[in-house]
Amino acid sequence: MFRQGDILIMPVAAESVPAHLQAAPRDARGRLVLALGEATGHAHAVPGPGTLLLSRDFGFPEFLHLPDGGRLVHEEHAAISLPKGWFRVVRQREYVPGSYHRYVAD
Repeated sequence: MFRQGDILIMPVAAESVPAHLQAAPRDARGRLVLALGEATGHAHAVPGPGTLLLSRDFGFPEFLHLPDGGRLVHEEHAAISLPKGWFRVVRQREYVPGSYHRYVAD
């Protein structure tokens, strides 16, 4: 497993990736953005080759495919090298009564 701030990256088998997910577009800088900081505008992102798959229900990153490995970068954290493969992307949540999808503000 790999963690960078409020993002957790867990290796998974390719067979566990649902077929109904859609590919996320790259941002204006050509990066795959896993999470964008609401307060700072900083991003947890993969600048190199790969595919980020989104949930149709919420539009949040769910799975990341890095066919040649890659790096997870962020302006306020050290870069993390990731091996090639499939990964589940989990964003840390905070408990707020009555709100299930409240992510930790970055």
